[in-house]
Amino acid sequence: MSWTYATLLPLLTVLLALSLSPEADSAAVPSNTGSAKEPQGPLKRIFMKEADASNFFRRRSRRGVKSQDEINAEQRLVLAADERKREFHEEKRNEFESYAEEEHDEQNERTRESTEQWREFHYDGMHPPHEYNRHSI
Repeated sequence: MSWTYATLLPLLTVLLALSLSPEADSAAVPSNTGSAKEPQGPLKRIFMKEADASNFFRRRSRRGVKSQDEINAEQRLVLAADERKREFHEEKRNEFESYAEEEHDEQNERTRESTEQWREFHYDGMHPPHEYNRHSI
């Protein structure tokens, strides 16, 4: 039971402090709701009258015709996305090609080294080494 008092007392203290602070009055909504003011400054561009808003949505329904500027802007966005995608895939292809070339070079080097080791091990001393024993074609 003591834990309920321990939590209830600080909560009541905070509530009392908030209700007595002068900032609480300034955050309240003014009571003069009868006279609606016209928005000033940037708010005037954000809010519009109800008739204008319904006309806007009626004009731009789902099947509404887009203006040429909107079509051009959407086309530019699509082209930019395609270009980014093409550059990404080209970069990935270049990375893979360089990786595959390095792997191929390393494999050739390992094969050459193992072939040299095999020739050294199996050299019987009777004939010159393989590089100098090639017949000219």
